[in-house]
Amino acid sequence: MWLVSGHGAPSACGAGPGVRLAWLLTGLHSPTLWGPLEAIPALQSLPCPCALPCALRQSVQGGALHRREDQRRRKAQREALAAEIWDKHPLQNRWALWFFKNDKSKTWQANLRLVTKFSTAEDFWALYSHIQLASKLTSGCDYSLFKDGIEPMWEDNRNKRGGRWLITLAKQQRHTELDRFWLETLLCLIGETFGPYSEDICGAVINIRAKGDKIAIWTREAENRDGVTHIGRVYKERLGLSHKVVIGYQAHADTATKSGSLTKNKFVV
Repeated sequence: MWLVSGHGAPSACGAGPGVRLAWLLTGLHSPTLWGPLEAIPALQSLPCPCALPCALRQSVQGGALHRREDQRRRKAQREALAAEIWDKHPLQNRWALWFFKNDKSKTWQANLRLVTKFSTAEDFWALYSHIQLASKLTSGCDYSLFKDGIEPMWEDNRNKRGGRWLITLAKQQRHTELDRFWLETLLCLIGETFGPYSEDICGAVINIRAKGDKIAIWTREAENRDGVTHIGRVYKERLGLSHKVVIGYQAHADTATKSGSLTKNKFVV
């Protein structure tokens, strides 16, 4: 086969432009009469000029196919995540779990740590199943569950005008009643058990102490007599306490100026 270079001349592939491409690839700058194509080593290693557009087209098509597959994979992941979220049962409020460990070398604020936040029933149970039971905590430790955005301290603006319903347990109750009382308290909060007065709930705290453990539900307005007493009655009933047992509500303002044992109850049920 003979290859004649020149504008419009036939090439080995039957196309003049392909020959001009061969000039450029071999460094030739003028038309030349060549012998048999097989006798030109420089051209033997070159791809057929007509094959280049085909290879380019295949490369583009392959890249487009890869992008489509990646898009389908990402869409499937988004749909799976949406399905997982849809299958969960959202709570009315988002809640934050806090943990306090009494390290006397640190300030009170430094000892308080945010554990995590959750907003579905499934995430609550996953959390509760993986943390240590309150009865297993060492003395001086606290758990606190508060609505997202409220910190478990009197100084928080949403707490400072409020107070707490306080349950004090005897030492022997740590291994018989403590965990049940605390779990029921948590369920009262996240389940919005107090009806229209659930909006007054700020959170709950459990204190593990050598002299006796305490559980308290915090509300935001100590002067809201109707709301506070309704919450106290429902809470007492949910804990299964006897009618003979009296629990008291203390305003944070009073607790902050007196020791807990001397704080006067504002309300009792």
